[in-house]
Amino acid sequence: LGWACWKTYLGRPMTDWIRCESMGVLGGAIRNSPEEGYQVLEANLALYRRFWPHNITSILIVETSLATCLSAMGREEEALVLKRETFAKQIAFQGVGHENTLIDAPHLRHFEESISFSREQITVARQHQGADHTVALLMQHHLAVALFAAPTSTRDDIIEAELLALNTLQRERRILGPAHPSTKKSELLLLKIRQELAESA
Repeated sequence: LGWACWKTYLGRPMTDWIRCESMGVLGGAIRNSPEEGYQVLEANLALYRRFWPHNITSILIVETSLATCLSAMGREEEALVLKRETFAKQIAFQGVGHENTLIDAPHLRHFEESISFSREQITVARQHQGADHTVALLMQHHLAVALFAAPTSTRDDIIEAELLALNTLQRERRILGPAHPSTKKSELLLLKIRQELAESA
């Protein structure tokens, strides 16, 4: 579909906004070849910056896609730098309590950094979205994952992760339903955490 979209609008002028959008669709669609996707997205970003510098939303989307390509190529440190730069722009543009800002926040840190950072974001999410909002639940899930998976995790960290995962799961079952993908993901996380606790007892 990415190639079909690009071919449809390829003949339009470089200054045509739909042509530029279709280039971004193509770059995001080439998932099996991040190197090629990265090149397409770089060209796409250059067009936005040249002809539509005030279209901040589209620029942020392309920069996020570029960071994803970098990660897929194994260039994790470069990806992390770009994600943090994009996140800073997103805060300035949409605010710290915006849903998109909160969703992107946990991906900006290594495990150890993510733990303290996620605690702050949970507080922000609850204040701006409410404790039962899907974004607040997503923040709790990310914190539970960080506490459980960090190489430096202690047993106390894993116990805290279990409590967070259980709380998240209970809320998701009530709000989203037991068959929702997020609920299923939380069930799996809780199962893994409890297995780890049982094995290390």
